[in-house]
Amino acid sequence: MTTYGSTSAGPGRQAAFYHPALFYGTEDEYLDGVGTFVRDAVSQEHSVLVAVPGPHLPLLRDFVGGGEHVRWVDMYQAGRNPGRILSMLQEFADHAGEHAQVSIVGEPIWVGRTPAEAREATRHEALINLAFTGRPVSILCPYDTALPEDVLAQAYRTHPVVGDPGAYRASSRYTDPHEVCRDCDTPLPEPQDAVVVPFGAQGLALVRDRADRWAADAGLPPASRTDWLLAIGEATSNSVRHGGGRGTLRMWRADGELVAEIRDEGLLADPLTGRRRPDPRATTGGRGVWIMHQVCDLVEIRAAAQGLVLRLHMRLE
Repeated sequence: MTTYGSTSAGPGRQAAFYHPALFYGTEDEYLDGVGTFVRDAVSQEHSVLVAVPGPHLPLLRDFVGGGEHVRWVDMYQAGRNPGRILSMLQEFADHAGEHAQVSIVGEPIWVGRTPAEAREATRHEALINLAFTGRPVSILCPYDTALPEDVLAQAYRTHPVVGDPGAYRASSRYTDPHEVCRDCDTPLPEPQDAVVVPFGAQGLALVRDRADRWAADAGLPPASRTDWLLAIGEATSNSVRHGGGRGTLRMWRADGELVAEIRDEGLLADPLTGRRRPDPRATTGGRGVWIMHQVCDLVEIRAAAQGLVLRLHMRLE
């Protein structure tokens, strides 16, 4: 295992995939670690994507000196659902070209994330290691040391390299991404007062109508109801096609959002399913799960021997 010692996390240090976690506690440390990474990447004419929480964007722009060749993204919006982030990173790298040097800053977890969001963002961090293995892509992931201890501990498991602006080293706790994903499959809390709707191949239209009426009564605005029904329609159709021909829909309201849960007898063999934009010509599937991630505020997936559980979250605001 390579030890990086007291070196920077600057781009161009290696031609292969590089995925360090940067721990910072102050604005100066953030700029020293992240800003230097971006500035070095720009100077080396890499394709650069910076996806961080909105308040960090002007700080980094000022530090870099404009960065007109950088794509700047507010992670508060683009990464609201952690399941969308990997698709965004992959599309950026693909657009740059298979052999292009690509440098990315991705900050998927910030103070204020819910535990469920942080868990799915941890899953995302693990999946980065599967999706980019062998590609000349550097992805720096900043972590605020004010985050909960369990979140910081997971960063050591999902990043092959960890450190602060002055010293990077190989993580002794780095863990196989598949194992991390299995560990993210924690039991989901049981809802109260859920509406239960069993369905089969002949009842999908009725399920959609029931979900529409229920969401309207719960106060979901019309525009959001369109996304709500699209996600539920994709999930229930997948249950019929791939989950044993039937399933169960449960819906409830909790903490300012609506939740739809779909259970069936299906399996999810590939943890990357739905994490990148599917090729419309491909026959390998994944389109429905990708759509769910794009339109929902959070998607939780639990794969077990007895079947598949999807929870689709939609905020009422």
